[in-house]
Amino acid sequence: MTPPASSPRPGVVIALLVISAFVVILNETIMSVALPSLMVDLAITASTAQWLTTGFLLTMAMVIPLTGYLLARFPLRGVYLTAMSLFIAGTLIAALAPGFGILLVGRIVQASGTAIMMPLLFTTVLSIVPASHRGRMMGVISIVIAVAPAVGPTVSGIILSAFNWRWLFWLVLPIALIAVTLGALWVRNVTETTHARFDPLSVVLSALGFGGLIFGLSSIGEAASGNEIVPVWVPLAVGVAGLVAFVARQLHLQKTDSALLDLRTFQSKSFSLAVTLVVIVMAALFGSLVLLPIYLASVLQLDTLTIGLMLLPGGVLMGVIAPIVGSLFDKYGPTPLVIPGMIVAAAALWGMATFDASTSIGWIVAVHMTLNLGLGFVFTPLLTSALGSLPRPLYPHGSAIVGTIQQVAGAAGTAVFVTLMSVQAASAMAEGADAIAATASGVHAAFFTGAIVASAAVVLACFVRKPVTPDDAPHEDALPVGH
Repeated sequence: MTPPASSPRPGVVIALLVISAFVVILNETIMSVALPSLMVDLAITASTAQWLTTGFLLTMAMVIPLTGYLLARFPLRGVYLTAMSLFIAGTLIAALAPGFGILLVGRIVQASGTAIMMPLLFTTVLSIVPASHRGRMMGVISIVIAVAPAVGPTVSGIILSAFNWRWLFWLVLPIALIAVTLGALWVRNVTETTHARFDPLSVVLSALGFGGLIFGLSSIGEAASGNEIVPVWVPLAVGVAGLVAFVARQLHLQKTDSALLDLRTFQSKSFSLAVTLVVIVMAALFGSLVLLPIYLASVLQLDTLTIGLMLLPGGVLMGVIAPIVGSLFDKYGPTPLVIPGMIVAAAALWGMATFDASTSIGWIVAVHMTLNLGLGFVFTPLLTSALGSLPRPLYPHGSAIVGTIQQVAGAAGTAVFVTLMSVQAASAMAEGADAIAATASGVHAAFFTGAIVASAAVVLACFVRKPVTPDDAPHEDALPVGH
């Protein structure tokens, strides 16, 4: 549907969606620095407080697969208003929460709205932006995906240095209210809807599969330190079994075009390769986001505000270069961007493997900025290559798959980095090292492994090519063979 002449230009609408998505995604990591304050105010343990982040991620993992159906079945304007209304309701509940239980409910409601926003943003851009300009727009979206989680701890640290934890929600609330008001006025139905069928069994299997994987991966770090709630293999086994059943169900349902997530997206080689690299990149980003604060606090004994400010330049750098990288993609394609980007990211992880108890703050900030520089050259080309290679009917499904995989990859990266650190630290302490030296040894082991994986990803990056977009094909609405 073409917007009325009086409607804002598409760029204005996309800008609103980007700002909205940035605000909601910011909340994915904003609680991490606040956990010590919450433990005191609410009289809860660290493992209990961690559920405010784990519960958020679990909800995201279970809701995002639904967005392919929601965006195909319902008008974009209604989906946007629903997502932002859920986020606002969750934020208000969290701000007023008298105790941990209600606060967790607020976080879950927040996450339900957050989960819808990124696929909605992807689908909107793919629907209204010509293929020749998508790189620039996807560069802007990369700010949301990578920078919002990166600056979350910084924003949290600054707010908590002056206010209590409730202000993490009170300060976000008016911004979200302005966004939903402008959305009600500006957002129009620019996507095509279909009479997609709803399959309850797919929803259950999706929740078991992705929820089990996220919970299991998130629990590995706790298990390594002896604080596991249930044996890690239980949720991982449930997750793997649920995921296998979910995939089998989708392959069956897509024969009649009724799959919750249409897996024909993976028939595009560009999509499959780009998604594989996105997994590695997101794992490296989130793993370093979790491990660096632990290293800075436990080894270098720095306070939370200092840590947040140290991580800020890297996040800002990624935000600054994202639109530039998008414009370069439109001109030159992904290959000359992804390969050097992965090389720089791998080099930065090798640099992080040198961190110890005597490393200077300047070197840490420089290496972290180098990592974000490399990842910044990789995100936009990969996302644009992946989603731009799909035919129009698969846009919502491709967006939902990318969003889901980002969550799983982030949890996996966090789990792997924290586990490697914990295991190596425990081994070093058993050999007589003190707590600081043991943690430094664990950090070295984790980043060393990450550097090896990133170096291997450089080889995969050499195969990334700019796909022939469906917009360039004679029949842009054609589905892959097998429709």
